Amino acid sequence: MDEAAGRATLTLAEYQAALGTEMGVSDWLVVDQGMIDRFADLTGDHQFIHVDPVRAAGTPLGGTVAHGFLTLSLLGHLGQQMVKPLAGAAMMLNYGFDRLRFLAPVRSGRRIRGRLSLLGMEMKGPGQYLVRYGVTVELEGSEKPALAAEWLVLMVTGPAG
Repeated sequence: MDEAAGRATLTLAEYQAALGTEMGVSDWLVVDQGMIDRFADLTGDHQFIHVDPVRAAGTPLGGTVAHGFLTLSLLGHLGQQMVKPLAGAAMMLNYGFDRLRFLAPVRSGRRIRGRLSLLGMEMKGPGQYLVRYGVTVELEGSEKPALAAEWLVLMVTGPAG
């Protein structure tokens, strides 16, 4: 158990045995206009399709939508429910994404959740494991996900700094 995060951990052997399997599904999360507006303020991206419900209603989108980067950034929150740390890991670091695609808009007020599968794991150095996950951000009631990517996470074992 990862005491600090209160999450179950997996041994290296359990990770290796889980290759190609689903690792977790997060709870649903509402992406509302307040969240979209706060993200716009933080990033300075105030494009009308995100922050002007009246004007956005007249577009093919039918209303405001979350920024793609907001959807991507929510993987930090959703991932806490899906990613199981490697036993003995002192920290996990975002290492990047491969094949990232924004496939469907997240309209204001919609619910999303993450779905994670284990694609691979390799040793990068002593006590360092690069884990490759397949991740999707699903839209409630939609066959098409909002986002699909390969998410790279570096897990570092040993004492916390």
